[in-house]
Amino acid sequence: MDKKYILPMVPLRGITVFPYMVMHFDVGRGKSVKAIEEAMLRNQLVFLVTQKQADIDEPSIDDIYRVGTITKVKQMLRLPGEVVRVLVEGISRAELKNLISDESFYEVEVLEKIDSEVEKDSELEALMRSVTSAFEEYISISSKIPLDSIYNVVTIEEPGRLADVIAEHLSLNQDKNQELLECFDPRERLEKLLGFILKELDILEIEKKINMRVHKQIDKSQREYYLREQLKAIRAELGEADEIDQEIDEYEEKIESKDLPDYVKEKAREELRRLSRMGPGYQEASVIRTYIDWLLDLPWNEETKDVLDIKRAEKILNEDHYGLKKVKERILEFLAVRSFHEKMKSPILCLVGPPGVGKTSLGKSIARAMNRKFVRLSLGGVRDEAEIRGHRRTYVGAIPGGIINSLKIAGSKNPVFLLDEIDKMSSDFRGDPASAMLEVLDPEQNSTYRDHYIDLPFDLSKVLFVTTANTLDTIPAPLLDRMEVIYISGYTEEEKLNIAKEYLIPKILKEHGANEDIIKIQDSAIVGIISEYTREAGVRSLEQNIAKVVRKSIKAIVENKEKSIKVGKKNLQKYLGKPIYRVDKANLKDKVGMVTGLAWTRVGGDTLTVEATTMPGSGKLTLTGQLGDVMKESAQAGFSYIRSNADALGIDSDFYKNLDIHIHVPEGAIPKDGPSAGITMVTAMVSAIKKVPVKGDIAMTGEITLTGKVLPIGGLKEKVLAAHRAGIFKVIAPEGNKRDLDEIPQSVKKKMEFKFVSNIDEVLKLSLVGDEQI
Repeated sequence: MDKKYILPMVPLRGITVFPYMVMHFDVGRGKSVKAIEEAMLRNQLVFLVTQKQADIDEPSIDDIYRVGTITKVKQMLRLPGEVVRVLVEGISRAELKNLISDESFYEVEVLEKIDSEVEKDSELEALMRSVTSAFEEYISISSKIPLDSIYNVVTIEEPGRLADVIAEHLSLNQDKNQELLECFDPRERLEKLLGFILKELDILEIEKKINMRVHKQIDKSQREYYLREQLKAIRAELGEADEIDQEIDEYEEKIESKDLPDYVKEKAREELRRLSRMGPGYQEASVIRTYIDWLLDLPWNEETKDVLDIKRAEKILNEDHYGLKKVKERILEFLAVRSFHEKMKSPILCLVGPPGVGKTSLGKSIARAMNRKFVRLSLGGVRDEAEIRGHRRTYVGAIPGGIINSLKIAGSKNPVFLLDEIDKMSSDFRGDPASAMLEVLDPEQNSTYRDHYIDLPFDLSKVLFVTTANTLDTIPAPLLDRMEVIYISGYTEEEKLNIAKEYLIPKILKEHGANEDIIKIQDSAIVGIISEYTREAGVRSLEQNIAKVVRKSIKAIVENKEKSIKVGKKNLQKYLGKPIYRVDKANLKDKVGMVTGLAWTRVGGDTLTVEATTMPGSGKLTLTGQLGDVMKESAQAGFSYIRSNADALGIDSDFYKNLDIHIHVPEGAIPKDGPSAGITMVTAMVSAIKKVPVKGDIAMTGEITLTGKVLPIGGLKEKVLAAHRAGIFKVIAPEGNKRDLDEIPQSVKKKMEFKFVSNIDEVLKLSLVGDEQI
């Protein structure tokens, strides 16, 4: 009975797979590789079907035949260059019914076609014998098929299987193979196959005659080949070098003229001696040539001279970036120390901060300030260790890893090397790239870094490595220990305004072929974009919105033939539409059980509303809003503190016997966690129990203990900036965070009012409204 399956599909180029056929082939297209991987995760079944045109790289459902083969993936081997070699075994024919999905891979619904049972009469027996006999004759003439194939055929008793097994050995074209595959009747299939074999026998007879004629010509060519070889030997005796000798001489000259370490020269000479003993036809000769080329192209001793003018460097850094005081100061310190001691090892800097704050672009500025070459390697999504350390030369298609390859591109052994998104590396069965980075980013080890392909120590100690990350959570501790972490926080509105005026607008206008005489974006418009169209720590969205304004302005100039356009606060909606964000003033009102907390996220600080309400019950505490374990524990600790200190808080000591408390953090679909919401939850619960409003113009952050002590938290700067963006200018923070005030920009600090507390009683006195406050 025919059966339906939903399977991954791989379109094949010029290959037809029959049932019972075992074969291997290489898969290189992205969707096809993902289909094979998906099949291995499921039941190893995959639907193989042939393309109508082999030259189409991205076939649609109309570019493939409707009938293919359900096969089982027996083995899967990954080769260099994102190529996968698979071994499959055909199971049964199937007809393509529906395309389910073609996003990451083709997923289809197929109907399995099982051969119908055929009554074995004398006519069918004669047909099977004729096919077997014709195939035996075909084997005897064709040299491409081993003789023992006939023994596998004569033992087959099912007519359908006999036809399929013989078909896989014939050199038929794609159309004939597909015709046999689409033939569901075994008897009809055998008849067609017999016709094809008889036609192939006629062709083989013609080929045999042609081969006889060609053989005579080959004998003549062989005689000429031996004579040419004798002539080469005579020329060698006369001192006339052939092409191989010329090539080896060129390599020897390069090796001697290049400024290479002794161990590199010795290795190059050793490989050159091996090459000299090989003839031009040896496949390994090209591998040796490629390896020698890599040895000669790497900057073993080439380096640029640092410009140690600190004032010049400071000027360049300020030209390219606004703010970022700590990073600039660290670079200037490095230059100052280098001017005293040139052999000092370069630091490994890790710039950590939200997207869009300028971490990646800072690398180019550092290189320009130091007069060094710049090279960048993105590590986002890297899962294969070989992408860092290269493949060993024993593998086919082996190449060096990203570190050595980037240094070759830089042409210098002391570039500024930016390792972007180091927190987004992952690992799988191909190895752990983070472990491979340990040697690269260790100043004590990287002077003798070994790439698997080069297999010689390369000195990385003079490379200035700069890594970037959005968060440190996903970076392994041993790797993080090797880096000097510098935090880059978000920008204030004032800083964003200056960045837009000094950097973004001139850059965007230049990219669009305009200038400030044609398009004038006023400060009020920039402030409007910052406050009403973006909510981010960095300036990436700001740049995108400014570019949108410029594009629409140019369109208006072209359509209306205007000479210039001014964009201000009043006409900003014409270019960007209605505002996306606004500070909701209603949230700043005093409300019972509603408190504004401050949280740190990977994209900067954010405000977090915590709501609490009470209802008749038996002391049950309910938490909603997809809270993490840490926040749940904070709520439980706060609830226990309130119960144990009810009298001091002015609450009935038996309140929990008659009340249930429900704490909710809105935007429930977003996971929330972190040790900084303790005092926020306690304040919300006390407010709800006592029915006393909480001041709406206050935001708070801090963790609580069972004794009511308020513990310090991290990310105060980001949280204060978030409160500032939301229009809240009073912040309650732990006493232990006073030292972090220096990190907050002066322009923000002037507008903010800070209250530092050491216990929860102080928090309640500052945040609750009315005569009933503690």
